Amino acid sequence: MKVIEVLKPGQLTVGERPMPAAPVGGEVVVKIKAAGICGSDVHIFHGQNPFATYPRILGHEAVGEVYQAGAEVKDLKPGDRVAIDNVFSCGRCYACRSNRHNVCREVKVLGVHIDGVFQEYIKITADKLYKLPADLPWEMAATVEPYSIAAEAVDRAGVTKDDTVLVCGAGPIGLVILQASKRLGARVAVMDIVASRLERAKAMGADLTINTRETDLLEAVREFAGGEGVNIVMEATGNIGVLELAVAKLVSQAGKVIVLGFPVEPAKIVPADIMRRELDIKGSRLNNKKFPEVIRWLAGKEVDPTGLVTHVLPFTDAAKAMELFANNPEEVCKIILRFD
Repeated sequence: MKVIEVLKPGQLTVGERPMPAAPVGGEVVVKIKAAGICGSDVHIFHGQNPFATYPRILGHEAVGEVYQAGAEVKDLKPGDRVAIDNVFSCGRCYACRSNRHNVCREVKVLGVHIDGVFQEYIKITADKLYKLPADLPWEMAATVEPYSIAAEAVDRAGVTKDDTVLVCGAGPIGLVILQASKRLGARVAVMDIVASRLERAKAMGADLTINTRETDLLEAVREFAGGEGVNIVMEATGNIGVLELAVAKLVSQAGKVIVLGFPVEPAKIVPADIMRRELDIKGSRLNNKKFPEVIRWLAGKEVDPTGLVTHVLPFTDAAKAMELFANNPEEVCKIILRFD
């Protein structure tokens, strides 16, 4: 079978691997049908992801069809359509015991720490598979994992209909957080520096878009939030300056800053800014068993991924897709690779 593998930073190949061995016990072999390219895949390709190891089969956003199932698998059979949860945890550490397995001390993620989903077939345990509606196209179903990131973020923030939310970054993650927040009834502003991405955010439900190349962000936020800061800032740019501004000036009294970007350089944050407004600053990483919830959103048309997917390419064009993603932010949002 064919796999998409980064041998070392900058060297990507479509290679050959043996088919997975027949599944036993609770194992399932899934035939991959569609998989999304994430910014983290591109960072791994370019050697810019601090968590990645090499060589590595990429990919963590995939859906497919059950090909074979082990004898102990009761709820899945060949032909079933499934989404693949990409998070693996130890089940023993404090985070796991606290029902936060997504930040397990030994967490492993498909396509980052262990070989991922950019392969024609993958063997995985049945507990990582969730059935998909029969009428959900493969390209749209492949957005389940990004929407699970949004489900985690709005859960961490406790978004309600009474909140004003600023989403920093109108890339794929910012856009799914926008829709997840609007689903809960919040008023949502989205900031970015790419006009076409802001146009997409507006089309996907943003109450306000802010191009910070043209508009003062602090002034726009104060006007949007009625003279005070927004209640919740979702920081998805990975820009240290944006995070610093969010804590210092953008968020309201008793507000929350949810950190999704992961730059490694230190930020200059004044503890008094946190204390005097009693701010909550929280990380949001991966997803904590959010797939069933997100699949219900998609089945009930509570979110709409059609504005998210801009390109669908055959998986053999993976190198072209990576460069397209990296070099064309005005044109590209979510690229889906098809495996049939």
